[in-house]
Amino acid sequence: MAQVIKSSLTSVFGITLMAAALGLSACSTSVDPDVKARQDSMKSWGDAMGVMGDMAEAPDTFDAEIFKEQAAFLAEDAATPWSHFENQEAAGNATEAVWSNVDGFRAEAENFQQATAELNAAAQTATSMDDVMPAFGQVGQSCKSCHTDFKVKND
Repeated sequence: MAQVIKSSLTSVFGITLMAAALGLSACSTSVDPDVKARQDSMKSWGDAMGVMGDMAEAPDTFDAEIFKEQAAFLAEDAATPWSHFENQEAAGNATEAVWSNVDGFRAEAENFQQATAELNAAAQTATSMDDVMPAFGQVGQSCKSCHTDFKVKND
């Protein structure tokens, strides 16, 4: 008798779990591949900036090798997401200005690429946070500047 109850409970549990999974998958919306690609890239940038930012907040924790790796990653990946802004239907968190002010948006992308290249160059010979702070600040300003006009504000 105990075996029958255990088997029944297992079946009920399994059916409930399957129904929940199917319900969740039916309710989920797929994210456009362009939106996902640029969000993934920018999330990675944010992670790298976070690692370096932690060192900026506590300069005694500066690790030249880790900072160098993060700066190199940013410089190498700085050109990645921009081609994923071609389809206006894949707006995601991008404002309409991405497409109506193409020259301004391109200028922001180029500024970011330049700022990350300068940070990477500074990081390659840095021995302290002081050596990279000006360039690190420029990368942060570049992110903020682009987001001001070209990213939807979340209240």
